[in-house]
Amino acid sequence: MGKFFKQNWCYILAGIFVLALFFTRLYHLTILPVFADEAIYVRWAQVMRAEETLRFLPLSDGKQPLFMWLIIPFFKMFSDPLFAGRFVSVLAGLGTLVGISLLSFLLFKSVKVSLAAAVIYAVCPFTFFFDRMALADSLLSMFGVWTFIFSYLAIKNKRLDFAMLAGFSLGGAWLTKSPALFFALMLPTMWLFADWKKNLKSNFFVLLRSAGLSIVTAGIGYGMYNILRLGTNFHMIASRNLDYVWPLSHILSNPFDPLNPFLLQVWQWINMMGPWPVWILSILGIAMGFARNWKQKLILGIWFLAPVVVQSEFAKVFTARYILFSLPYLIIIAGSAFAEEKKNLARFLVFILAFFVAQAVIFDYQLLTNPQRANLPRSERSGYLEEWTAGQGIKEIADYIRREQTANPKDKFVVGTEGYFGTLPDGLQMYLNDMREVIVIGVGLNFDKLPSELVNSKKAGNKTFFVVNNSRLHGSSESLGLTQINFFQKAIAPNRVRDSLLLFSVNDQVIKIYSEGKR
Repeated sequence: MGKFFKQNWCYILAGIFVLALFFTRLYHLTILPVFADEAIYVRWAQVMRAEETLRFLPLSDGKQPLFMWLIIPFFKMFSDPLFAGRFVSVLAGLGTLVGISLLSFLLFKSVKVSLAAAVIYAVCPFTFFFDRMALADSLLSMFGVWTFIFSYLAIKNKRLDFAMLAGFSLGGAWLTKSPALFFALMLPTMWLFADWKKNLKSNFFVLLRSAGLSIVTAGIGYGMYNILRLGTNFHMIASRNLDYVWPLSHILSNPFDPLNPFLLQVWQWINMMGPWPVWILSILGIAMGFARNWKQKLILGIWFLAPVVVQSEFAKVFTARYILFSLPYLIIIAGSAFAEEKKNLARFLVFILAFFVAQAVIFDYQLLTNPQRANLPRSERSGYLEEWTAGQGIKEIADYIRREQTANPKDKFVVGTEGYFGTLPDGLQMYLNDMREVIVIGVGLNFDKLPSELVNSKKAGNKTFFVVNNSRLHGSSESLGLTQINFFQKAIAPNRVRDSLLLFSVNDQVIKIYSEGKR
């Protein structure tokens, strides 16, 4: 063991450094406000933890529940539910990091390639950002990488046990999110790694064995997916998937819309959040030693490009996180450039990697300290920082309600919020989950008068509050019987408009204003 450390101390130190870079993801993990889907997922996990009969609750919205199941144990470890949800994504990111490092070594037999790919993943702002969000995409990405690893080992070594492990990984992916279907469909690309012979008869048996191993993998994965049939809303997965994708006939009627604009978006996302030097490393990775490693690079290219192109063609809605599970293979291609042994070229590669790391670290630092300054793509900045989907102020409002209720333990509290599902009211319910004396309800979307639920609550003598985004409130608060307690600004949009989340108490004038048919 001592001899091993002596011979490989530089690689061991490099590995420790990469892990240190990765775990900066835990710093200020909740600095970004809760996002709409995060609020839903964490709230589902809380409900599922409280009520055993609702363990398949996400199926009601056509979502697979594995990510929410994994959040549940961490509620015992962390008091902040958002931190618990995001911690699961950090762990999934760690699984992806280890997988990328291992897969790089298996494919290229080079510790340099393995470390380079690990460094790129650890600091890449794209992965850095989403590994810090309580969303299922990091978990899907991890399962995809390990499906690739075990499938490769199964085909390469003619091993049924590895095919079974690949099946378990595929099943985990399928229990996480529907795009796991891509992993199943791309399993035949692994056959290229088989030990092909020169005569046709032998190759027939090679093909038969490879196909059999892939069938085992797909069968186990699909079998695990069918666990979801235990839930009463299993059919909703297929139904909701149709809300997000065009039918196959779309390619015949309008093949370049939205293909062209979505592919352009992918280019822009990776340019900004890659950041762009990763393209240079990827091109060099493909070009250098292609004849020697063409199988590896071809298959990695397929696993990166195929899901991106298909989603660009058929997706009705397309955001950056939808390509997260494709990025590990681009990163490995970029890392493969470091298999080159020529000194002059190696120095150039180190320079490009250093330039990449410098850009990425600056971006990551902004995400850790002031996300509003980070150079996020327009679609991501609007959703996570500017619009109703961004949850600035929700934690602060929950803390205020908690303090008020603690100071007035005998009073009943009712908090009405805009919306019925999503950032509000799920965000507040998530933070006030343990406050049984506080009732949080959604009461609508656009308001020119106070919702009747809040009027009736005030008449019943409850302490009543209203939480709404400024853009959804029409008319003056005074005329609605509201007293503003606080406001929480979101990021400034390009048109210089700045939305705010408003917290109101419903005052005693409501009873007078809304009595005798005056409103």
